[in-house]
Amino acid sequence: MTSVLDLIAAWPGARWLQDSGTAYLFVNAAHILGLALLLGSIVTLDLQLIARSSSLRDSSHDSSLAALAAVLSRTAAWGLALAVLTGLWLFSVRPLDYWGNAAFLCKLGLLVTALANVAWQHCGADWTKLLNGQGVATGVRVRAALSLLLWCAVLLAGRWVGFL
Repeated sequence: MTSVLDLIAAWPGARWLQDSGTAYLFVNAAHILGLALLLGSIVTLDLQLIARSSSLRDSSHDSSLAALAAVLSRTAAWGLALAVLTGLWLFSVRPLDYWGNAAFLCKLGLLVTALANVAWQHCGADWTKLLNGQGVATGVRVRAALSLLLWCAVLLAGRWVGFL
């Protein structure tokens, strides 16, 4: 594994970030932008889903929530893509250090779990019903609460990395 991490550290993109404080600044800022898009969208959507009562049926609210869910899901996906790409790039600067960091490994585990929850949420029939304006099922609300907790934990673990 060490040889793979050494190859990552020798990648020209990693060398560029190591040698240029300005380049690192911009990639780090792009990473933060990705996190903002991801978490801003997820927190907004999850809170809307959690607050929605499955017993209250109002087709106009169901339709607006469906439209909001579609837009925020796409925004979160773009934020995730930006955060992952820039995160991998930032990882390449010190891969040996990060790979040995318990907080980084915790962050990776939480990230995989959060992504599995996203897949579980978006692949279910309840999500399709939500997007068709047919209300919010209890399962969607439970997975939204889990999502909120997991993504906040990913963020917290990411901040923890710098302290270990």
